[in-house]
Amino acid sequence: MRQLAVIGADSCIRWADLPGTGHRVRVFLHGLGASSTFDYAEIALHPALRATGHRSLLVDLLGFGYSDRPREFGYTLEEHADAVAAVLDAEGVRGAEIVGHSMGGTVALALAGRRPELVGALTLAEANLRPGGGAWSSKIAAWPEDEFLAQGMAAFTADESDPGYLATLRACAPHALHRSATGLVRGTATAPGQLFTAYDGPKAYLIGELSRPYEEEDDAVAAGARILTVPSAGHTMPGENPDGFARAVAEASSATAGPFSPGSPRS
Repeated sequence: MRQLAVIGADSCIRWADLPGTGHRVRVFLHGLGASSTFDYAEIALHPALRATGHRSLLVDLLGFGYSDRPREFGYTLEEHADAVAAVLDAEGVRGAEIVGHSMGGTVALALAGRRPELVGALTLAEANLRPGGGAWSSKIAAWPEDEFLAQGMAAFTADESDPGYLATLRACAPHALHRSATGLVRGTATAPGQLFTAYDGPKAYLIGELSRPYEEEDDAVAAGARILTVPSAGHTMPGENPDGFARAVAEASSATAGPFSPGSPRS
């Protein structure tokens, strides 16, 4: 487990580093209320992905998973992107393949817009391409923050039936969840869909078979992305079908020569 102080000496973002056999780097970014170190360990080690030789960085965004939960952090999409950029700078990574699910995909788009040299390919899984958020984030953002902290978080966890998601939801900071959801509703200064269109590197968009019809599929097609389907899964595809998710990411990756990083794995 690596860590980097990003908000004062006592607030660190953390990530797992799984070495590969070459110089290419794949970065995993999780969705709202989730955790990359929880969601992607099995996926990153899947034979289809190990075969590509990528080193894998499983980044827990600030407020989630193993990362710290600074109160003074805004948790906007841009601020999350800047924290991820700090991780890649610390690791000496350029041109990474960014795999982002849901909110993580929108953070990846913000990263590509702000620091294009860090992003060599985008593989987004049902990322929010439109401002306004999704059904889950918009419900959270509808609460005033103080009321969400007092009542909303308990209500949302009480209603959650997925044991895997419930585990990561309980581990995240309520203020981080609320502010991140608010950031998704607000969107980015340039709309996420426009950022996806403007990105001129290899790009793929993953959709769960059970999610269709999926409105933002049209946005992804218009952006020039390759569309791939994760079978037998809905929006929470990394947990519902990790094998299918890994194979879809590998298929997206195989369509490119692969991003390059001058950084090398460290034990």
